Amino acid sequence: MTIISKRPYDVLIFDWDGTLMDSTATIAACIQAACVAVGEPEPPLELAKHVIGLGLQEALQLCAPQCPVSKYPALASHYKHNFLQQDMHLRLFAGVRDMLENFAAQGYVLTVATGKSRAGLDRVLVQSDLGSLFAATRTADQTEPKPSPKMVLEIMAQLAVTPQRCLVIGDTTHDILMAQRAGVAGFAVTQGAHDIHKLSQSNPIAITRHITDLPNWLAKQNTGAAH
Repeated sequence: MTIISKRPYDVLIFDWDGTLMDSTATIAACIQAACVAVGEPEPPLELAKHVIGLGLQEALQLCAPQCPVSKYPALASHYKHNFLQQDMHLRLFAGVRDMLENFAAQGYVLTVATGKSRAGLDRVLVQSDLGSLFAATRTADQTEPKPSPKMVLEIMAQLAVTPQRCLVIGDTTHDILMAQRAGVAGFAVTQGAHDIHKLSQSNPIAITRHITDLPNWLAKQNTGAAH
């Protein structure tokens, strides 16, 4: 893909849960319930939120460190069952749909790098009717989960773009670390799983309160690039 642009970023790589979709509380509650269902202690809410964005197995291992390996399939099954009961009721954050449509109209290339499964992302792209906006998508079970840079590297290879032209947008330190390991700038939002204190420790290029702050931030970067 050949992109000719004077703006600093052309490819926007979005996390999904907690960044585009208001799903943090639901995911954390499903993790807690899954641990209890297999006889493990309920993990603290802060821990259940912290692991969002990682691969499912790694997330569950961190939340139930004493759980024997023999229980892992049941633990994952309970989580998936709990989440599927609520998945259809989850909604995009206010303003996200208009923001993405406006980005596409401006010529930005939109992509997704998410800790969701391939089936989970495909399902939510259909439910949200946003699938046609994204030029490339990667999920944790397709390749290596965050904070590995593999999803970002594969997206860049597919689109034939350099790291300097890309921006990762996410709500966790896992997103920002993934970006940095791929040589890409990371933009953090505090509306999701990780708070401003935790996110600031990962040194993103910027931190804002809400995903819909992104267009104004990009506009300022574009103005600076034009001069």
